[in-house]
Amino acid sequence: MTKQTVLGRVTQLARANINALIDQAEDPQKMLDQLIREYTGNISEAEQAVAATIGNLRLMEQDHREDVDAAREWGQKALAASKKADELRAAGSAADADTFDNLAKVALGRQLQSEQEAKTAEPTIASQTVVVDKLRTGLDQMKTKLTQLKSTRDELVARSESAQAQNRMMDAVKSIDVMDPTSELSRFEDKVRREEAKAVGKQELAASSLDAQFEQLDSLGESAEVEARLAALKAGS
Repeated sequence: MTKQTVLGRVTQLARANINALIDQAEDPQKMLDQLIREYTGNISEAEQAVAATIGNLRLMEQDHREDVDAAREWGQKALAASKKADELRAAGSAADADTFDNLAKVALGRQLQSEQEAKTAEPTIASQTVVVDKLRTGLDQMKTKLTQLKSTRDELVARSESAQAQNRMMDAVKSIDVMDPTSELSRFEDKVRREEAKAVGKQELAASSLDAQFEQLDSLGESAEVEARLAALKAGS
């Protein structure tokens, strides 16, 4: 995976509009589960690619430091050789002085080469540093998105379970309305009241029959009294 591809994917994923994706999904929970899996995989893949990019940058930085150090060391060697050549020339050893001057020239050539290599690497190092910073920012945004995805998924699941519980409760309430036990109690109460009324009717009927019997008994008593008085009248005459 090239650095440009990594940067492009990280940027695209970091900018993903989760809410829009949820609105377009037929089953938001399944869609979020799939997104979480994809995001987790993409983050892992991107982390490896970014790590490789950072590793390459660190190698370039190390090479640059080595070139800078080498340029300094070759400069020191050139200076030492030049001084030695001056000492030998002052001592009358021109041939040996030329040898050390030549060594100084070689060292200066190596110094110049190291400086050029270090200078050539600096723009690349600078641009790669910018790329790495963007990749790290993108990864942080992706991880934030992943956290948001998980939070949204958990909230959605909780809301779904709550809605299902409410629907079950409403279905139970509807069943109670359809088969209301209070209506059965009302019918039973009506039956008891009818039985009570029937008993009251029987009691009233029995009472009226008893009253009639007592009235009949009173009537018989009056007839006997009349007969007794009639008999007394006859006996007196």
